[in-house]
Amino acid sequence: MKILFYDAKPYDIESFDKLIKNYDGISIDYLKTDISKNTVRLAEGYEAVCVFVASDVNAEIIDELSKRGVKLILLRCAGFNNVDIQRAKEKGITVLRVPNYSPEAIAEHALALAFAVNRHIHKAYIKVRENNFSLMGLTGMNLCGKTAGIVGTGKIGAAMCRACHGIGMEVLAFDKFENPSLDFVRYTGLDELLRKSDLISLHCPLTEETYHMIDLEAIEKMKNGVLLINTSRGALISTEDLIKGIRRHKFSGVGLDVYEEEQENVFENREDDILNTSVTARLLSFPNVIVTSHQGFLTHEALEKISLVTLENAKSFEEGRIIETNMVG
Repeated sequence: MKILFYDAKPYDIESFDKLIKNYDGISIDYLKTDISKNTVRLAEGYEAVCVFVASDVNAEIIDELSKRGVKLILLRCAGFNNVDIQRAKEKGITVLRVPNYSPEAIAEHALALAFAVNRHIHKAYIKVRENNFSLMGLTGMNLCGKTAGIVGTGKIGAAMCRACHGIGMEVLAFDKFENPSLDFVRYTGLDELLRKSDLISLHCPLTEETYHMIDLEAIEKMKNGVLLINTSRGALISTEDLIKGIRRHKFSGVGLDVYEEEQENVFENREDDILNTSVTARLLSFPNVIVTSHQGFLTHEALEKISLVTLENAKSFEEGRIIETNMVG
């Protein structure tokens, strides 16, 4: 099997190259560029393509992949809202993902964002570098003894629940399906979670139902001085409404590893670019907001697991024994 690997970063190449030698008959060619209407033609002669969370695999792209004989889309991520799954089905293209690579990596990043924005680590770092040792503007709150509201208690959300419980927080959760392993968690309705939580962290997939679940109405239900963290999908939060909430001093801090309109920014160095949207600039203009670039997954352990599962998915497809739990659609 020949795999064309789009949007390859040095850490991707290093991680996959460590394992590829264990997979006879599978080869990978790496491209720095992401898949697009201009680069999809390069998939000619490949049985599979490998893409990541920021790749836009729309119906037009899938049609072009099908014309070029591609039979398999390998997602080296858990999310699949960036792929037109219905069109892939229609074209007979299998889509396989990595549903569980390191929930702890993302939960730990969510908690790191909460700690950092709460204790103003980003501001303190800059102040001290300028020889300003004043503590003005750096007051945070104890998280121990406060209430964490976790929206979504799958593997990542469950890891976040355990982390918050571990630092002495009461944990509320909202999910259609309760996780029986979380015996220390109290499940509530979303409204109660919004009203009672000092820290709210989002860990659910992006669907029609969850799109903009955090809008102005939801924000108004929250406590004044709440911490809001999102490491899931940007469109869970209405950015315009979030900015309104920030300007109304609703939040003591906001930590975002994902945000709307991040597509062109994710994993790219755009230091010399004039950005086409002001969303990032507006978010970064607020002193109580930290934005990171979709790096929640970025640990050595997670990269190794992503590489391993992706290659196992390719091998299983080649051998006609698809790993059903990794199949999308």
